[in-house]
Amino acid sequence: MKNRQLQGFGYIAAIVIVVVLAALGVAAARLSTTQQTGANQDLLSSRAWQAARAGTEWGMYRALRSQNCAAATTINVGNGFNVTVSCASTVFFEGEMEDPANPGAFLPQGKTSYTITAVACNSAACPDIARVTGLDYTERSRVVTACSLNNAAGLATGTPC
Repeated sequence: MKNRQLQGFGYIAAIVIVVVLAALGVAAARLSTTQQTGANQDLLSSRAWQAARAGTEWGMYRALRSQNCAAATTINVGNGFNVTVSCASTVFFEGEMEDPANPGAFLPQGKTSYTITAVACNSAACPDIARVTGLDYTERSRVVTACSLNNAAGLATGTPC
């Protein structure tokens, strides 16, 4: 009679083991997917950061060398990334400079401050509000400030402050 009561216990144990192994398989698959998504987001993030860095360097070159402070420009930097670069300039006076027309006399030293903002993303326009919640969208922003001395006529010379 004892043998009859123990029959079927092996089936229940086998079903429990199969269910536990299936749960472990699902957990491993989910972990693998999460790892791949995280690695992809890290790669996209570093590409976006480098694109934003390139945008600010381009903006500083234009501001300091060409004295061109454009309102907003979008640049395609490759790998599916675009950068929107904007520049704002402010003229202020600090210190004095010698008047070239009248040696010994001094004029207020004018300076131009440039604020260059670059927003890089893997979309056609940055920032892209419609794609911001997607896992495949990455956006990075970088802001730099540069200063240039002005000449006696009040024009920026490109000489750093």
